[in-house]
Formats: sequence, C-alpha cells, structure tokens
Amino acid sequence: MKNKDFNNILQDRLSKIELILVEKAKEYATEDRLHNFKIAGLINNMTISEALWGMATKHLVSIIDMVYGTIPKTEAMVDEKIGDMINYLILLEAVFLEELMKD
Repeated sequence: MKNKDFNNILQDRLSKIELILVEKAKEYATEDRLHNFKIAGLINNMTISEALWGMATKHLVSIIDMVYGTIPKTEAMVDEKIGDMINYLILLEAVFLEELMKD
C-alpha cells in the first residue's frame, strides 16, 4: 500500500473516531462519558474495565473471525468492527486513567 493511500485511511479513521465518540456522548444523560460502563459493572458485579472489556470482546471476536476467514470481510464490516474496537480501546484508556487519578 502506498503512503498516500495509508494516510487517507488514517485520516478517515481519525475523523470517524471523533465523530462517533462525540455523537455517542450526546446519548448519555450525565456528563460522565463512562456512565454506562460503571452501571454495567455494578449490575454485573464487576469492575468498570471488566464491563467495558466484555462489551468490546464482541467486536474483537468478529475481527478474529475476519482474520481467520470464519466470516467474509466486507468494507462495511471492516469499517464497523475495526472502528468499534478502536473506540472501545480509547474508552478503556479513559477508564484506566480515571482509576489512576483516584489513586
């Protein structure tokens, strides 16, 4: 892949990350971006990061299935699953950093 093509993919992904995470923020009733994961953790008697990771693994399994050819790859599927996984990792980073700030 040529650098120009890769850079286009990178810029497109960065734009999508920002758009999705900003749009999702509007869905929350509170100012806490991690609210849903905190409540999910309480409901399931697990940590916030465990709750978030549980939700993220659904997308990870789909990615693994694409890697090993268990499910066919489409451009839409690659875009969705890779994007979702990146976003969950960013949210997980926020969880970790919030935990570190409390310590």
